[in-house]
Amino acid sequence: MARSDPVHDGASPDGGAQRRTELGEFLRRRRERIAPETVGIARGPRRRTPGLRREEVAELSGIGVAWYTWLEQGRRINPSVQVLDAVARTLLLDETERNHLYRLAAVPSVPEKATVDGSQPAEYQTILEALAPLPATIVTARYDVLAFNDAYAALDPGLVLLPPEERNVLHHLFTAPEHVQPLVEWEREVSFMVAQLRAAFGRRLGDREWARFIDSLSAASSRFAALWGRHEVASSEARRKSFWSVDGDELHLVASGFAVAAAPDTKLWIYTPDDQDTTLLIEALVRRYREAGAAELLRLGARSGRSVRPEGA
Repeated sequence: MARSDPVHDGASPDGGAQRRTELGEFLRRRRERIAPETVGIARGPRRRTPGLRREEVAELSGIGVAWYTWLEQGRRINPSVQVLDAVARTLLLDETERNHLYRLAAVPSVPEKATVDGSQPAEYQTILEALAPLPATIVTARYDVLAFNDAYAALDPGLVLLPPEERNVLHHLFTAPEHVQPLVEWEREVSFMVAQLRAAFGRRLGDREWARFIDSLSAASSRFAALWGRHEVASSEARRKSFWSVDGDELHLVASGFAVAAAPDTKLWIYTPDDQDTTLLIEALVRRYREAGAAELLRLGARSGRSVRPEGA
């Protein structure tokens, strides 16, 4: 299967070379999405280039065409902050995309976040349980699930039934059978999550564990590979999300993420019901989960065969 930016097992890749390749691909993708009319350039009848041409980006940014071309080609050059700022303005990058650009260009003023070793203090589980009946979980930037409470288990029993080392939200969403898929707006949510993953990956170029994860999920899901190839980035934000209960009821919640002080690369996510019906349904699900467990909750649930993913995802 062809991939837009393959990474391989084996020897650790050259982080600098990979970073430059990522930078070039990111710039190209962002350039292609800008309509010429948006920046005051008339679209001629013979124009075939999607978005802006390289020379147009260079001119609008006030830099040399050769210099910008080298950036996209992944040449070993060191662009200044001023050059990156100019390119970011031309490409209409938002704050998250701008920070991603700086990291790929190895600008030292952009802080790197610490890597999480996966361990969590015991008191975190106590905090999670105290939040019930609000579903709550602690996940890494790669969406590895480190801890969760009973309410979260009732919300997504298919995920918590996996062995601890296999509990990854993204892998679950892209590969799990239909009857355990929890998201109502599957395409919208996974697109956003992959964009968040891409932004986090920009801080970890050369990390073999992350490279293996991306490779593995790309091989397992063609839809993930396609979304990954878009080079879209996004920052974490509170979002309204809809879930299917095991019985096929729609649950409407607001997902809010909070940084864990002891591990900046980890977040506590709390899901707050957005209406009274969801509150009552969650409370009932938690009671059933505590009485019967995740496997029985799924077995007795009425939901099955509900189509939530595009065909081939």
